[in-house]
Amino acid sequence: MTRTHCPYCSLQCGMSLASGRGGRTLEVLAWPEFPVNEGALCRKGWTATGLRGHRERLTTPLLRDRATGELRTVSWDDALDHVAARLTTIQEQHGNDAVAVFGGGGLTNEKAYLLGKLARVALGTSRIDYNGRWCMSSAASAGNQAFGVDRGLPFPLADVEQTDVLVLVGSNLAETMPPAARHLDRLRERGGKVVVIDPRRTPTADRADLFLQPVPGTDLPLALGILHLLGAAGAVDEDYVATRTTGFDDVRRSVASWWPERVERVSGVEATELRTLADLLSSAEKVTVLTARGAEQHSEGTATVLAWINVALALGMCGKPSAGYGCLTGQGNGQGGREHGQKSDQLPGYRMIDDPAARDHVARVWGVEPASLPGKGLSAYELLDALGTEGGPRAMLVHASNIVVSAPNAVHVADRLAALDLLVVADVVMSETAAMADVVLPVTQWAEETGTMTNLEGRVILRQQAVAPPEGVRSDLDVIAGLAARLGSTAAFPTDPEEAFAELALASAGGRADYAGITYDRIREEHGVFWPCPDAEHPGTPRLFADSFATADGRARFVAVESVGAAEQPDDDYPVHLTTGRVLAQYQSGAQTRRIADLPDDGPFVELHPLLASRIGARDGEPVVVTTRRGELKAPCRVVTTIRPDTVFVPFHWVGANRLTHDALDPSSRMPAFKVCAAAVRS
Repeated sequence: MTRTHCPYCSLQCGMSLASGRGGRTLEVLAWPEFPVNEGALCRKGWTATGLRGHRERLTTPLLRDRATGELRTVSWDDALDHVAARLTTIQEQHGNDAVAVFGGGGLTNEKAYLLGKLARVALGTSRIDYNGRWCMSSAASAGNQAFGVDRGLPFPLADVEQTDVLVLVGSNLAETMPPAARHLDRLRERGGKVVVIDPRRTPTADRADLFLQPVPGTDLPLALGILHLLGAAGAVDEDYVATRTTGFDDVRRSVASWWPERVERVSGVEATELRTLADLLSSAEKVTVLTARGAEQHSEGTATVLAWINVALALGMCGKPSAGYGCLTGQGNGQGGREHGQKSDQLPGYRMIDDPAARDHVARVWGVEPASLPGKGLSAYELLDALGTEGGPRAMLVHASNIVVSAPNAVHVADRLAALDLLVVADVVMSETAAMADVVLPVTQWAEETGTMTNLEGRVILRQQAVAPPEGVRSDLDVIAGLAARLGSTAAFPTDPEEAFAELALASAGGRADYAGITYDRIREEHGVFWPCPDAEHPGTPRLFADSFATADGRARFVAVESVGAAEQPDDDYPVHLTTGRVLAQYQSGAQTRRIADLPDDGPFVELHPLLASRIGARDGEPVVVTTRRGELKAPCRVVTTIRPDTVFVPFHWVGANRLTHDALDPSSRMPAFKVCAAAVRS
């Protein structure tokens, strides 16, 4: 039996894997001692071994034949030789930045770290980013501005059980992280209150004591209005504000005009409901605010998160036991994936790439000159938008990301991928993106490899190999090392994950995300170790901010923000709001879950209110067509009373949803506006 963790969301639930029949079968069993999930798993976790032996599993490298256009099988040496030769030629002709690297939030810390090293040392390119940019980058940007550090939750998730009022903004926890929903139930059992803010009445909202249903994209005005009411009621913790924060006077002035009736006109949430929430917060000893993608995937996502952080700071909650602000990270390693070098502006340890001291430290670990490291590159969508253009990348390596399904304005992105001279995709199955590639490299999946992940709490955990991979399949670490060697790099690219982690720990030492004191043995013994953990004697840091914040003066920063509204508003041609999200049985682009027989795959659908259905003549179960300025989707409709009459919802696990979404970017985080755009719907 092997102790490991679920391959999906950022809870990284503990599980046990038991093999049988000579290793041909693999069974998921509970691991009750692991504190994050206490043995509970959602249906995706229980069926996570469903790709084992799947007929669509990739087991041999594929190379596109120039004559026929078809993919044909080749040896690993031929595939890697071809890729290295083409990359070398392209860079000789067009410069180092003509090659791009795109990673994923599902990669282990070791893979993410070495992928960043491959880009900056072996390829010398600044053009690297990853799909985690589309996960919690707005919350990361806000956290860095307000607290001086970005960690999804600055406390263990179980702490929310002990808060008095929990406010969930844009989170459908019950469907996206089902084992975590028990914390809501326990909170309510002990007399606490749950508040849910969402344009849809989800299963999470059904657990709420107060449910607010705003127009998509108006969570920011809601927060501004709440802080206005708190100030008017004298509920601001003035002593806390004076001793532990800076900047509140500017924020106080900025919310003065956001009276409840104005917020009601903008958001559709009645002024009486705003006052009810403000009263709840004013009377509570402990308040916790958690944001998620519904609030963050907007062109003003960073400002939205900052506004809700301002609420928590004004109440004196951040750093208080069982209270404060946190972000519910989505992808399995969305946290660790950006901490160690996949983002275009960051080096390992959450060091910023334009910081001379950071460049010097990492360069010494890598054995290269600091000046040889490239500078800041393009964010994820900007990188994809530049593919194949004049001065843009001519080749791209993709690891663990199904861009064709997951990117906003996906038709345009597919066109950009098609314009490349070379597209190389490393994946487990033939995803929609892999099907476009010139070279496809079959790599290991989670049960076939060992490596660390960092969950939403900042807890570094260890996935342990349970079974051997199929013959012909290699780890991403082997792929990275093989390419680095062929590209002539003399830097070390270890293929042993524990050796790679030890190097990562050195590179992170002294950074914001300091892993220097974490080892595989410690993780096994302690059910994970929370960063920062600067040395072997340090116990790790489950809870941040008790004494000070990670800023120069130790104080949190209030940041004044203003709302300008969504980047695209409804009009006569596109009169309704479109929002997107997840469903219980599927995960991300669905490349894995759509291939697991035990998970229901009903395909895409369009959720709309009976009033809207009546207006367009749609009937439940019959197809409707949703159009935006970027694309069109035809799918069966589900007529429900749980969505606003001015809004339609489409899940993004299938091809189609992100053909509709807007590519407007948050000015700080560069997060695309996945969650709201203008649309039309017809039967």
